[in-house]
Amino acid sequence: MAKLHFFYSTMNAGKSTSLLQTNYNFEENNHKTLLFLPNPINKKNNKIKSRIGIEKDAILVNTKFNFYKYVKKIQTTDLKCILVDESQFLKSNQINQLSRIADDLDILVMCYGLRTNFKGELFEGSSRLLAIADDLHELKTICTLCENKATMVLRYGNKGVLETMGKTIKIGGNDIYKSVCRYHFRKITKLI
Repeated sequence: MAKLHFFYSTMNAGKSTSLLQTNYNFEENNHKTLLFLPNPINKKNNKIKSRIGIEKDAILVNTKFNFYKYVKKIQTTDLKCILVDESQFLKSNQINQLSRIADDLDILVMCYGLRTNFKGELFEGSSRLLAIADDLHELKTICTLCENKATMVLRYGNKGVLETMGKTIKIGGNDIYKSVCRYHFRKITKLI
């Protein structure tokens, strides 16, 4: 039976790079994969991109997309793996659909995403994955303020002002997000 995997971390831990490397390994061995990318802000770019410069086309999905129905409809015997980047943006029912793909269709499902948001709270998709995934894999990176493991994310707005409130989804990179350890998150945000 196939499994549902969750690879999680903070920003800059190499989640997309790991996903793209896994996809490359499957393709190199002539195994078909499907790549999915949640589209939380209706962006037009359908590429999974790594900060080190590699990228691959993916199927953009919204919160109403049904993974199980889609894969069941197009299922072929050579489909071996489904890879989902930014899985924190999925809804709980979508994670359930991905688990059904692994269980009922015997197709490996690998999800990559953030565990917590800038408020120190679990994302909906991540919460469900932590609850039901067969295997959990933490991808580690270090705090931008010390050498400890980063487990939290700080978000900065206009003119470098720390944000501890506001919309959960704000797309950005190193310009607005900083990965930090819990100690620095607590000291800086006062949220814990």
